[in-house]
Amino acid sequence: MKTIVNPSVYRERRNALVEAIRQEYPDKGGTVCLFAGFEQEHFPFIQESNFFYYTGIIEPGVVLLIDLDGKTTLYLPQFAQNRAVWVTTQPEYKQLGIDKVEFLGNAMHGYTAKPFFEQAEYAKLLQHFAALVQERKVLFTLAPKRAMHYSQQLFLLERAGSFVPGLQDSIHDISRLTARMRQVKSKDELGLLYQAIDVTCMAHEAAVQTIAPDVSEAEVHAAIEYVFIAAQTKPAFTTIVGGGKNGTVLHYTDNKDLLRTGDLVVVDIGAMYEHYCGDLTRTYPVGGKFSARQKEIYNLVLATQKYIESIAKPGMWLSNKEKPDQSLHHLAQKFLNEKGGYDKYFMHGLGHFLGLDVHDVGDYNEPLKSGNVITIEPGIYIAEENIGVRIEDNYWIVDDGIVCLSEQLPKEVDEIEELMAKKR
Repeated sequence: MKTIVNPSVYRERRNALVEAIRQEYPDKGGTVCLFAGFEQEHFPFIQESNFFYYTGIIEPGVVLLIDLDGKTTLYLPQFAQNRAVWVTTQPEYKQLGIDKVEFLGNAMHGYTAKPFFEQAEYAKLLQHFAALVQERKVLFTLAPKRAMHYSQQLFLLERAGSFVPGLQDSIHDISRLTARMRQVKSKDELGLLYQAIDVTCMAHEAAVQTIAPDVSEAEVHAAIEYVFIAAQTKPAFTTIVGGGKNGTVLHYTDNKDLLRTGDLVVVDIGAMYEHYCGDLTRTYPVGGKFSARQKEIYNLVLATQKYIESIAKPGMWLSNKEKPDQSLHHLAQKFLNEKGGYDKYFMHGLGHFLGLDVHDVGDYNEPLKSGNVITIEPGIYIAEENIGVRIEDNYWIVDDGIVCLSEQLPKEVDEIEELMAKKR
């Protein structure tokens, strides 16, 4: 089994989570429950990020229970077929600090688990839930009201509740506690982020080699994906290669049109390495040179990013409309407004948290703190001029400011033009 992070780290994280729960709920007894993700037919499997953070386990369909004394029980689906015949499995759970392994319940058909489970297939786990309800204890789990990232988790809890009356009333959401832990990155995590960012930079270099008049966006996309696959990474999100007017569509992903001389092309990509994500955007001139107008807009976007870099530090907010003088997003808008009213062409947030998810967990109502990793990605999009410019880099928040983790990727106008001129 390939283990990048020391296995003891997962036990330490679980113990820290249990301690945080004890402090938050000193008068409550119960069990922590974390659900793994499930395989999807049309996509490669990526483990649910919280489950991975606390276990290092990459198997789908498993469930982890943590007692408030820190003891762990891993519940595995019992399959009618030998799963190892069909896919690579991860049986070395004890190396990851798991104390006990049991089956969820009776055998399931085939070799994959599905969220819509039968009662018998989860019988053992449901018995544990029923005992919690009977003893008036708490099920500490991920059940936030805003559930974009947790829809599958909420479905599983609702399904379990249909078999265990009273379970829903026993649930206490701990997503705020897990997010707070995940926001502050360790040195090991920074190392993994560096790897993801490094591969993303190499993919940008491959994009530059491919960009030319009458080349399709799809060919550039293919060059990027080749680098990801060769480096044994996955795309952290759907690759964006938008030429001309397509570059003014913020999440354009069709990637099917031809690149044209005189246009710009926005390349927004990220590699996922051992579950950690890079997210870097550059804007390139298809013909190799920026026009005077394109250079004007590009340099304004770059100046905005540099301004935010110079002021970002712990205690400021990524975005907080109640504190605009300390909000990086609102300060970027003000900067663009003062440069000629260009804030009206800046239609998205200045940045986001980065980590196990490309839009990582984090409370935007709280100020930045040392150990956070964020993106800074100003942009200007003028559809009537077919000009879209976005420049995005990844940053580590430190005590006295920020450190750019992607500084090796060129972004000055002359550097970009030199890259375009040198390509094979």
